[in-house]
Amino acid sequence: MSESTQTLRAAVETSDMLEIDGLHAFEFSISEGKELVIQVMDGRDKKSWTFTGAQVDAAVFNDGLQSWTLSGDSGEHRLVCLSAFRANDDDDESEVADEA
Repeated sequence: MSESTQTLRAAVETSDMLEIDGLHAFEFSISEGKELVIQVMDGRDKKSWTFTGAQVDAAVFNDGLQSWTLSGDSGEHRLVCLSAFRANDDDDESEVADEA
């Protein structure tokens, strides 16, 4: 499923990292109340954004930029949802067993 056919909420829930306005955020959460909270360190400065459930639901996916446009109290923001590649621990164990 492409991101353009899902909601921002679903994309955030399956993301390992977000990029907001060019800053990488590892600390983010979407609460039961549907509020999205994002925190980043920009040098020595801690920045945070809070978006209401209505603002998250109103976000629009841009196919060309592969990002979401999200309007909050502090203006418009560009949000990219990123997923990390993960190694499968089972494969490592079977390779070691094959070598023995």
